[in-house]
Amino acid sequence: MKQYHDLCKTVLKKANIQGHLNEKDIQVRKDRTGTGTIGVFGYQMRFNLQEGFPLLTTKKLNFNLIASELLWFLKGDTNIRFLLENKNNIWNEWAFKNWVESEDYDAIDMTDFGIRSQHDPVFKQLYLEQMNIFKQRVLEDDEFAHRFGDLGPVYGKQWRSWEGQNGETFDQLHWIVEEIRGNPQSRRLILNSWNVARIPFMSLPPCHTMVQFYVEDGKLSCQLYQRSGDIFLGIPFNIASYALLTHIVAQVTGLKVGEFIHTIGDAHIYLNHLEQIRLQLTKEFYPLPSLKLNPFIRRIEDFTMSDVQIVGYQAHPHIKGKVAV
Repeated sequence: MKQYHDLCKTVLKKANIQGHLNEKDIQVRKDRTGTGTIGVFGYQMRFNLQEGFPLLTTKKLNFNLIASELLWFLKGDTNIRFLLENKNNIWNEWAFKNWVESEDYDAIDMTDFGIRSQHDPVFKQLYLEQMNIFKQRVLEDDEFAHRFGDLGPVYGKQWRSWEGQNGETFDQLHWIVEEIRGNPQSRRLILNSWNVARIPFMSLPPCHTMVQFYVEDGKLSCQLYQRSGDIFLGIPFNIASYALLTHIVAQVTGLKVGEFIHTIGDAHIYLNHLEQIRLQLTKEFYPLPSLKLNPFIRRIEDFTMSDVQIVGYQAHPHIKGKVAV
């Protein structure tokens, strides 16, 4: 995964970070989370999927999180219950925020506990307790899950049920599969998540906005355009997720895999991830693992977690980093 390390080094070099990590000494871009970032605009990485599955080896990633999120998209689902059932918590913060900001939430007065900051250990404990209550209710209470577990018309909705005029819907992914089978030279093999009219109703506007597939010499390649990418936490997941999507679409269309091409608009490192990035860059690479799909699956809708397996994954220990919401 030298390509990923090169991206990290490019951003650090642009920010002129040498031996210091002092925010006042580097050019910081403001962002909606208030954390601050350094980054570059317009960056591309290419991965030959014939050479191995691009799962980062300089820190361990949980492949089950990547696979379950993609299957969630493929199902056309937008409710976090499926993710929670698969022990996937990566979308919890946005759904939890919807509940906390609703009239149904019985707000806790932090001053009753003498709390003055979100960094207070008591605040963190209370937050975890409330999050656990929220997750349990989403899993057990259908009405609660319907009201607060749904994230709006995010990726799955756009992929499988894009809403057009007069309420008609369009299954983009099904169309792409059929078009690849019948017209593989098409230049219109586009999967789009950026539905402008529906963005205000999404808990988080899509970061990975458009995908284009390309067939040549019996191989399927995929290019992702990502408008915004969190280099430490998000982009390693995105690389693996869309590589997995390429493998799945290739299998159901009877093709081999070619390249995954990752084009990023705003590629950034959050300031609270700088130490982690620098640590990661000290690690040596391991050989890439391989992906094993159930060879009998011929429809995208039929893939389950048991049909997707990563083989021979060796990686350095996981490096923690806080998600900016």
